[in-house]
Order: sequence, then C-alpha cells, then structure tokens
Amino acid sequence: MNKLLLTAAEAAAVLGVGRSTVYELMAAGQIESVRIGRSRRIPRAALVAYVDRLRGAPDTEAAA
Repeated sequence: MNKLLLTAAEAAAVLGVGRSTVYELMAAGQIESVRIGRSRRIPRAALVAYVDRLRGAPDTEAAA
C-alpha cells in the first residue's frame, strides 16, 4: 500500500536528501505540507510537483 501522506523522514528518503533539507523546503514553501493534529505530513503528489518544477516540466496534476 502506498501512503498518500509522508513524514519528513519518509519524504527525505524518497527524494534522496536529508530530513533537515525537507524541513527547509517546507519552510520556504517549496514543498507543500499539511497539518494533522500537531504533525506535519507531505502529500506524495507534492513531491512529484516539486521534482517537476526542478526539471522545468509542467505540473503533472495540472495536466490531468
């Protein structure tokens, strides 16, 4: 089963960066996150959108 929402550590593993980098990207508004209770979670689609922006490609969600 693929999770829809990831922790910062899980998102970091998916992107191949450190957890601190993910927190910095969230703080800068580069990666969307949602709050559930006191926790922050990152939608899997937000990671795809971030990588698409890095590549200069159109957002895959907007194209759908």
